[in-house]
Amino acid sequence: MAANTSYYAAHAEKTSKPDILLGVSRVLVGLLFIFSGLIKANDPMGFGYKLQEYFHVFHMNFLNDYSTWIAIIICALEVILGALLLVGIAGRKVAWGLLLLILFFTFLTFYSAFFEVVTSCGCFGDAIPLTPWQSFIKDLILLAFIVVIFSKRAKIRPITKNPMLSNLLTFLIIVSSVAFGLYTTYYLPVIDFLPYKEGNHLPDLMKIPEGAPLDEYEHTYHLKNKVTGETKTVNDKVYMDQKIWEDERWEIVGEPETRLIKKGYQLPIPDLIISDAEGIDVTPEIVSNPYYNFIVVSTDVTKLDPIDYLALDRINNTLREISNEENIRVILLTSSSSDDANYLNSQLELVLEIFYADAVPLKSMVRSNPGVLLMRNGTVIKKWSKVTFPDKDKLIANYLKK
Repeated sequence: MAANTSYYAAHAEKTSKPDILLGVSRVLVGLLFIFSGLIKANDPMGFGYKLQEYFHVFHMNFLNDYSTWIAIIICALEVILGALLLVGIAGRKVAWGLLLLILFFTFLTFYSAFFEVVTSCGCFGDAIPLTPWQSFIKDLILLAFIVVIFSKRAKIRPITKNPMLSNLLTFLIIVSSVAFGLYTTYYLPVIDFLPYKEGNHLPDLMKIPEGAPLDEYEHTYHLKNKVTGETKTVNDKVYMDQKIWEDERWEIVGEPETRLIKKGYQLPIPDLIISDAEGIDVTPEIVSNPYYNFIVVSTDVTKLDPIDYLALDRINNTLREISNEENIRVILLTSSSSDDANYLNSQLELVLEIFYADAVPLKSMVRSNPGVLLMRNGTVIKKWSKVTFPDKDKLIANYLKK
């Protein structure tokens, strides 16, 4: 009897010992999933644009109109799984969810890298750009830790044994995760990682600084000896160092091959070209305007729903009132066709001058359709979403009278 008691005591002591590998895996995976989810939930519309690239690859363009909502759900799911893993609630279900999610992400990043269909996975939004191969390696490492969690899922214990407290904690995690994505969708990202963020001087970001490193290329030549018929391949360094170009016996066969070996300075804003209805480039005139310049951005005016129309009408009327009192310029910047823009103008009687730009930079300017930037002398002073744009008195008092 005493022997049996001693055995069970020893067995209980053995099973109660903390599993260090499981603990480390839970902390690393939990924190990384929370960070990944939050950094993307900071900008759901931006993550939605990345999802649209995947939709295009897999011929699922019918999901494009729902990309932002899908982004909110994915981001919330990452945060929820990561947080529940840390607190140990619903351990078995969380382990299954993590395994399925990481297998899905690993497939996407491998497919993107191997077939070179998406240049950046968007795993950490615009905060930490990763190449598809970097993302794939990251997912493989995560997969290893999640396999540990999955194999030991029966050992996961919640931080509280009180069912009511566990349910309350789960509810708060779910609600806060979804609420954060909804907030940043309607009120703009909490942290702006894009080049059009407040305080940036756009003209500086559109030109290469003096002395900045340029792209470095290697040129490869295929050579043939006209006397012996010998052939060889050399790069441009060898070609110049050995002065092969002076030897008339050697001739270049075909076109030289060029390969980028080192990237130089990358312009933060390489693609912003603003034109008028006649196609004349007016970018410097708009971007470097020395007066207060309200730029209303609507990437695609045909995507404006009734609420968006009301918001744009309110913005237009507010700017009309301000223009009667202050020396400002107000423009609408869109990638829509002139016909669509003119139709919108006729419907809302816009006070805004209409100019055109490619959709790619417009999507980076402000994560709202419509959204507004206040600029002066090329500097972004303030950005608003369609929800947060203030009334005339607040605009004049807080920005135009400073």
